[in-house]
Amino acid sequence: MSRWKGLPEELDPRVRQLVVRLRRVKDHSGLSLRRLTAKTGYSTSSWERYLAGRSLPPREAVEAMARLGGDDPVRLLALHEVAAEAWGKGADRQSEPAGDGTGAGRGPQSPPPGAETGAETGPKTGAGPRTEPGNEPVTDLGTELGTGAFRPHGRALRITLIAGSVALVLAVAASVLLAVRLTDGEGGASAADLTASATTAPGPPKGSEPPRYTCRAEWIDGRWYAGNSRTQKAILANGHAGPEVAEAQCLLREAGLAPGAVDGIFGPHTERAVRALQKRANLVVDGIIGPHTWKALRE
Repeated sequence: MSRWKGLPEELDPRVRQLVVRLRRVKDHSGLSLRRLTAKTGYSTSSWERYLAGRSLPPREAVEAMARLGGDDPVRLLALHEVAAEAWGKGADRQSEPAGDGTGAGRGPQSPPPGAETGAETGPKTGAGPRTEPGNEPVTDLGTELGTGAFRPHGRALRITLIAGSVALVLAVAASVLLAVRLTDGEGGASAADLTASATTAPGPPKGSEPPRYTCRAEWIDGRWYAGNSRTQKAILANGHAGPEVAEAQCLLREAGLAPGAVDGIFGPHTERAVRALQKRANLVVDGIIGPHTWKALRE
């Protein structure tokens, strides 16, 4: 199993889920980076960017990875669709289009050799891997990712703008909610609709009583269940909420770890407990609950 470098903290959770799943599929396939390049037609440097969370892979690359790793292409493509939407909202970037690999159409404005580019010309043709201008192949992806060479450019300004927009939306939502509480009901329905449309954060609506969860551990058919969810494949990360998160928190407690309160909210305490479990089970330590982590939780 490759020793992967941690993904950027500012990476959207939906994009993070896709990248983590692609890393696991690659590990399961047992293919080196050069073999992956030869079988998919996408360059070595392209796969480095895809698996480092620096570029969003095209649908064709995701489907090819699923086929080689024996994974369900429908599920991977669904994750790619969600990640593409998040990628388009979070930054002015595009997934790499598929092309004929000949290099045609670059034109006089193409970047000079050695310049870093954010888009790939597409699958290559030929008998074996080919080094593209400005993209140096590496033989050990884990070593290369560990150098910290893959860092997004110009992202600080975009993060600042996004943070400002989120703060503005939350301020407007809070003002509307206060106005609704101060009124005697006239116009309350339309104000509540505005509040609901202004906030998109996961979890229960503001003002509603949070659900209460209990842990009732039972050993059924060789697996542990805590009575909140029977899922074995749900992908959960920091910021998610719901009964699946409560189920994971209960099972983490049964494993002797400390996820914090069983409130169905995936926060820092739950993430630390998940990482501790993954380290104990010799899994990829990324703090994200997927099928492999669920298996370790229910064993």
